Amino acid sequence: MFGYYLQLALRSFRNSKVLTALMVLAIALGIGASMTTITVFHVLSGDPIPDKSDRLFYVQLDAASMHGYASAEEPDRNITRFDAETLLREARGTRQAMMSGGFVAVAPDDARAPFFTDARYTSADFFPMFDAPLVHGRAWTAEDDASRARVAVISAETNQKVFGGGDSTGKTLRVNGADFRVVGVLGPWMPTPRFWDLSLDRFNSIESVFVPFSTAIEQKLSRMGSMNCWGDSAGDPNALNAPCTWVQYWVELAAPADAAAYRDYLASYSDQQRTAGRFERPTNVRLRDVPALLDHHQVVPSDVRLQLWLAIGFLLVCLVNTVGLLLAKSLRRATEIGVRRALGASRRAIFSQFLVEAGAIGVAGGVVGLGLALLGLWGVRQNPSSYAALAQLDMPMLLTTFALSIVASLLAGLLPAWRAMQVTPAIQLKSQ
Repeated sequence: MFGYYLQLALRSFRNSKVLTALMVLAIALGIGASMTTITVFHVLSGDPIPDKSDRLFYVQLDAASMHGYASAEEPDRNITRFDAETLLREARGTRQAMMSGGFVAVAPDDARAPFFTDARYTSADFFPMFDAPLVHGRAWTAEDDASRARVAVISAETNQKVFGGGDSTGKTLRVNGADFRVVGVLGPWMPTPRFWDLSLDRFNSIESVFVPFSTAIEQKLSRMGSMNCWGDSAGDPNALNAPCTWVQYWVELAAPADAAAYRDYLASYSDQQRTAGRFERPTNVRLRDVPALLDHHQVVPSDVRLQLWLAIGFLLVCLVNTVGLLLAKSLRRATEIGVRRALGASRRAIFSQFLVEAGAIGVAGGVVGLGLALLGLWGVRQNPSSYAALAQLDMPMLLTTFALSIVASLLAGLLPAWRAMQVTPAIQLKSQ
């Protein structure tokens, strides 16, 4: 029966080409606009590390002075170096990592000029904690952290740019004029967003060079990121006892349920530091897993959220227009429907016929809408925003495009199909 209904639909399309083209265009415009924004929103709001996002927690402590204090306000997003090193040393989690962003000059080992690139100063657990894929070598160890070893893990892009690709472990990398031994090379890796440091560009590529935090301090490598100071740092805000927050601290727990115990540990630590005279404010700690942290910082740009709602509204407008066109078409075919009913066609058959027509329009609209969505994503990628290059239509989104177009057209065809099945054959034959 489906083939028969499809033949009737194709015959109807040939008899009303302009009306059919308008319906296909309406569906295609709505699908193209909505899928463009839905794809961008999907990319930006996804879980960057789904296998363990509920076990990775970001630590915040309120170490600031009483100046400007407001009850229950949000602590600074970073913590002091002293607190980070203390928490790292006490190691109450399964894994823990302290870190900060940096900006360094890398000199290739030939005559090429040095280039500047992003760096990450962190501790040994960073790589297993965030599931960083190493295609060559290994991550450095806790012993390397303690001894301030001049070792580095580099990205695949930096490995290609400096060493021409391949296994470069054991080779020397010149960073800010100092020699670092490459111990590991990362494979392709692009968590979206780059959630471990939301004070920097959230949708940029990962850092190119990773070195031990302790080594970066000793070598006085330039730091990049937010810093908040509330007292005298004696000219060195990076010093161990400087009253400045600039270090990010992450902990991995064995299970999400362990978060309560770790939060109690942070509260106890805060009480101890206040007793010792370091903390002045009442205990105020935050411990958020990855999804909660991304939601708190509203990682998805507000303009993308607005565009999403506008696109959904535009799709609804297109569906309403399609409903109107399908109704107009069904009214024009009232005589044909009356004759079919008089010849024995049931109301169910008429309803099915019109739904098949609507579905066929949806398939055609989906094909055209897919082209419009790809064109829209190409336009998004020309945007200077850092997240723009991430917008691309993958296979799941492609299948979603077709499914959405068919579902949208079927929904638009329900009212016209119901109206068509209500046609009384006797009235239509009498009018003829």
